[in-house]
Amino acid sequence: MKKSIDTNSPEFQEEFLKTEKFAHKVVKQFGWRFNPNEEIVERILKGLTNNKLLYGKRYCPCFVPQFDGTDRICPCKPAIEKEIPEEGVCHCGIFCTPQYRQKEEERLRQKKHHREVEIEGMKVGELEEILKKEQLTGRELEILLKARNRDLLSFKLVDIREPFEYQMMRIKGTDILLPISRFQWELEKWLKLKDERIIIYCHVGSRSGYLFHLLKEQLGFEKVSNLTYGIAEYPGEIERG
Repeated sequence: MKKSIDTNSPEFQEEFLKTEKFAHKVVKQFGWRFNPNEEIVERILKGLTNNKLLYGKRYCPCFVPQFDGTDRICPCKPAIEKEIPEEGVCHCGIFCTPQYRQKEEERLRQKKHHREVEIEGMKVGELEEILKKEQLTGRELEILLKARNRDLLSFKLVDIREPFEYQMMRIKGTDILLPISRFQWELEKWLKLKDERIIIYCHVGSRSGYLFHLLKEQLGFEKVSNLTYGIAEYPGEIERG
């Protein structure tokens, strides 16, 4: 069994400072910028630190390490050669181009004025059809949670990230924390959810996407949905602490 990491321990804090220095060197080396969303940057830095202490390398925290030569080690080759040049930002969202950062800063300013999604005009049947989708957008999940709050729908929202990520921020309405890193040891808890409608999410959808296929194809889950782009793209209410 893997050892657990205490994010409040001197060991973690010391390694976190090293990871911060490493990330600043990467930004300077490639002429990149940090994502203007400071919470994303902090979560990824903590994830990199966590993986360094667990596995000895700064594996990208948005993917499940396979240790078969295909793993992403920060700064990963896909980010350097394809994602940042073509999309302006790496998959996990920590590094980006100056142009992307400028646009994202504007988007974050506009988000503060975002109006709440209304569900009064939607019929129950329409809401149920959204809930049946295998892949959900952040806006769709926001609508579903509003409907659930009015007792129009029933489902469980499951966060599969690590405890420190959950502590930092989570979608308001999350029912259960079941870290994917402990999946094999908490399989019994997952099997109890097999006959329920569940929605799973992680940071940007990579870990939850991996788990989504595992639950459906190997364990026969028929009522599971994945938040495609994770909490990073969720426009609704967030809880912290």
